[in-house]
Amino acid sequence: MTPQPVLNRVLLAVTGLILLGGGLLIIAAGLDLYGRLDLTPPAGWPLTAPADVLLGSGDRSRWSSQGWWWWPAVIAALTLIALLALWWLLAQLRRRRPSRVPVGTDHAEQGVELGHGALSDAIAAEAGALPGIDRAKVRLTGRPARPLADITLTLTPVTAPDTALTALDEGPLDNARRSTGHDDLFAETRVRVAHHKARRVA
Repeated sequence: MTPQPVLNRVLLAVTGLILLGGGLLIIAAGLDLYGRLDLTPPAGWPLTAPADVLLGSGDRSRWSSQGWWWWPAVIAALTLIALLALWWLLAQLRRRRPSRVPVGTDHAEQGVELGHGALSDAIAAEAGALPGIDRAKVRLTGRPARPLADITLTLTPVTAPDTALTALDEGPLDNARRSTGHDDLFAETRVRVAHHKARRVA
């Protein structure tokens, strides 16, 4: 797994936990769970009852005294954060696909290029022919100078995933790296198991 997807997943997980915690805090106060369950929240704990608000009248007056620009600036900052979060989410969903991949050890010259469909089809055909692999689907993403193979393997029910992944890395992926000169060709692989019908015993 490449460092960028790991970082994205960690940041998404942290953001999700923060939003989940804030949502649970608001739900607990709105449903008055502290009073119903006879629980005593810690001192200074925000939102402990349905009538509580995040900013009291004193806080609102104090912040409003900063000037007319304060609340418009807060709203603009929150809007910017929401737009950045939306852009980040769309960036995760959108995968770039290189139209051509330069071939050779000197990628700066880019004298020879290979269509992304030809390379992905070659990897898929070789991977699908490996023992224990029922089907293989390959899609190239990333930049032309640094392609990333997005692979989905469908294994037979008796195939061990670690055996199939080792064969994939030492076979089709290693051949693709050596033939294109991209030693940094990484792969994200999803493993599935082919369904098989149960046999009846007479």
